[in-house]
Amino acid sequence: MFNLMFLKQLFLGICGLSFGFLASAGVFTVLVSVGLIPRFAGKMHVAKKVFVLEEAVIFGTLCGGFLSVFSEYGNLGGLVLSKEIFGADTLLIWKWAGNSLLVLGGFFAGMFVGCLALAIAEMLDSIPIFARRIGFRHGLGIAIAAAACGKLAGSLIYFAKGIYMSGL
Repeated sequence: MFNLMFLKQLFLGICGLSFGFLASAGVFTVLVSVGLIPRFAGKMHVAKKVFVLEEAVIFGTLCGGFLSVFSEYGNLGGLVLSKEIFGADTLLIWKWAGNSLLVLGGFFAGMFVGCLALAIAEMLDSIPIFARRIGFRHGLGIAIAAAACGKLAGSLIYFAKGIYMSGL
């Protein structure tokens, strides 16, 4: 009975690792195919450090994957608050700092996803084709910025009103 249980666990572990490797390979394939990292390096004028940017993306993806599976290890703020390491009167400061970090992280994650979506759209040349078909000559940058602001407003309303809690 012990050997059978061990083999089942071993099989599940191998499957989990394999599926994780396949998912991460898909993510990195999309990033490489749209050329997002070299584009970021070109815009930031750090083309000589493109490998550092690639390693940062890989590290961030691995950390995000690890924390999504083992979320109890990423709850550093809960540990600080529960143990009252810096005293009970600093609770409000720590909550404010934690919320500020969440907002900052969400902002950068949103920027990354937006850049990835625009890079994919540009790779498919869908924006220029769409602009030509509807006869859109001037103001394409303003239209893209308006779409981004609309998505931002929609997501803020979505989270501020708690629509995600209703399951709609």
